[in-house]
Amino acid sequence: MKKLLSLGLLSAVLGGFAGLVSAQDSQLDLIAKGKQVATAADCQACHTNAEGGKAFAGDYPIQSPMGTIFTTNITPSKKYGIGNYTEEQFSRAVRDGVRPDGENLYPAMPYTSYSHMSDDDIKAMYAYFQHGVEPVEAPTKITALPFPFNMRIAMAGWNMLYLDSSAFKPDPSKSDEWNRGAYLVNGAGHCDTCHTPRNLMMGEVTSKPLAGGMVGPWYAPNISADPVSGIGNWTQAQLVEYMKTGRTLGKNQAAGPMAEAVQNSLQYLPESDLNAIAFYLKNSTPVRDPADKQAADSFGPKQVNVENGLRGAHPYNANNTIIGGAALFSGYCASCHQPDGGGSKNQAYPSLFNNTATGLTNASNLISAILYGVDRKVGDQHVLMPKFGEGSYVGQLTDAQIADISNYVLTNYGNPDIQVTEHDVAVLRGGGPVTLLAKLQPFMAPAMVICVVVVLLLIFWLVRRRKTRTR
Repeated sequence: MKKLLSLGLLSAVLGGFAGLVSAQDSQLDLIAKGKQVATAADCQACHTNAEGGKAFAGDYPIQSPMGTIFTTNITPSKKYGIGNYTEEQFSRAVRDGVRPDGENLYPAMPYTSYSHMSDDDIKAMYAYFQHGVEPVEAPTKITALPFPFNMRIAMAGWNMLYLDSSAFKPDPSKSDEWNRGAYLVNGAGHCDTCHTPRNLMMGEVTSKPLAGGMVGPWYAPNISADPVSGIGNWTQAQLVEYMKTGRTLGKNQAAGPMAEAVQNSLQYLPESDLNAIAFYLKNSTPVRDPADKQAADSFGPKQVNVENGLRGAHPYNANNTIIGGAALFSGYCASCHQPDGGGSKNQAYPSLFNNTATGLTNASNLISAILYGVDRKVGDQHVLMPKFGEGSYVGQLTDAQIADISNYVLTNYGNPDIQVTEHDVAVLRGGGPVTLLAKLQPFMAPAMVICVVVVLLLIFWLVRRRKTRTR
């Protein structure tokens, strides 16, 4: 009898231990899945300050048309981060854009896309941020947009207009690969957030999905299946290569926010997910821009060597001769991109023809690459083009000089129908185009005061009129 009791006790202990190990393994698996989901959602790009900040500690400045928005600390710090969030509160913040204190988030946080994420993915991501991320005990700068954009309560009304909180539903008529791609593009991966144009109220123009839009000083190009305006002439393999490495010969190189997406997110996704995204994009609704006459990557080469027109143009002892687009290109660009614009043999310095940055009808990416440079790390490869804007260690160029270089490149290697002005450069140097809503901001407070005064006067007049009638 004692032996039976002992065996039973041992069995119970072993069973309990096995159950504990199983529970721990299950939790570790959940955390690992959560890390994959957070990587696909590219949380690190916005919640890690590029200037030496710790992972997910926030304080990354997002330049929005309404002002600078500083991202929050999403580490499990109980004082400065989300360590006190319940899973329900975490889900509501991620998918509905509402903090635990009831305040609304700004849609710079792409909850309009995350709203379609599954319960399982949210659960896994919550486990990762609570148990798989190191807490960082550091505050972040407070976002202080000008009136009336600082009234977060207004976002409740905006959400009623533009937030689709319905869960993602697979299309049974489509393949599993298409549905996985749709989930990533329009949900966790939030490609639609940047690549779909915005209206006056900064809501997505859903009638033009993935048709391109400005993101600060950069242009997120059309990635619909249209062969001229979009990526319809790319192969699926080229799209996968671009997402994994940030470059595809004869097509494009990732810079700005897209470089961050490749560096922090896309290069780590499994091949199956990259292929699903590419497959979905290749089969998405094509959206054509009437201004586009040919594919952006189809311009060039034109066999133009900048040096041929410069040699002997000035005496050997002349000064201040680096003026005009050709001389500026020769002085600042040709050493890397070559005098003929063809780039280096290994294309580490890319060709300036057959390049979407120089072929698009929107020259913002060409200008911004000069202003802000290119900085992208993929695997053990670090792609770096120095900036020529403020703080450049190579040479700070003026708006006029950058316009001259841009026009030389466009005329000789890219889309010759596009011309860049000093004003165009100044706008992008200042953070990007200002929307009509932002332009009206200075007049909103006076307008509201006038409206209140008018309403009060109307009430006063109605009261007096009523009193007059009752006498």
